[in-house]
Amino acid sequence: MKKLLAEFIGTLWLVLGGCGSAVLAAGYPELGIGFVGVSLAFGLTVLTMAYAIGHISGCHLNPAVSIGLWMGGRFDKKDLIPYIIAQVLGGIAGAGILYLIASGKEGFDLVGSGFAANGFGEHSPDGYGMTAALVTEIVMTFMFLIVILGATHSKAPKGFGGLAIGLALTLIHLISIPVTNTSVNPARSTSQALFVGDWALGQLWLFWAAPIIGAVIAGLVYKFMSPEEA
Repeated sequence: MKKLLAEFIGTLWLVLGGCGSAVLAAGYPELGIGFVGVSLAFGLTVLTMAYAIGHISGCHLNPAVSIGLWMGGRFDKKDLIPYIIAQVLGGIAGAGILYLIASGKEGFDLVGSGFAANGFGEHSPDGYGMTAALVTEIVMTFMFLIVILGATHSKAPKGFGGLAIGLALTLIHLISIPVTNTSVNPARSTSQALFVGDWALGQLWLFWAAPIIGAVIAGLVYKFMSPEEA
């Protein structure tokens, strides 16, 4: 239960910090943090939680990460479903808090704002189609898991894993926000889609399928390249 609570809190923070920066701060007149700021915010949520709860739960905060670590031989199968449930619930809680804050401003339009939901086609920030979104999410998640598996390997320098992983997520957002608003995390996508509904729920399948595919491939590839010592 301690591990699941840690995953719940960590994923709540990821959604509140990352999506919150996009909804509340990115477009603020003159002082908005913009595209780069949102990318950095997502990276900072993972970086801060890595050192806050990494020693408790491993700080996955993401069903794709849990699946990738399992495929890479780093995570027990029996914990997989409970972790995913805790992550999704934490993401929904984070989105709920964000909604309560955002709706406190007169004129806030939940659906019109997009609420930092992930999408493709007409719902892509820069109009990218489904194929581009699918390729982006698979490749970005693959690279994210390669970094995670490498940075947390027994032979990796100790104490720097959180930094490498947080910076990797920042870089991923810098690359892929224009394409899909960046998911690489089914829990983060689900939390926003549930509030937006409509098109966001209709396109949610891609933001579960693509990250899981990327994570599975990464787990197998890294396990082949550098298997963890017994």
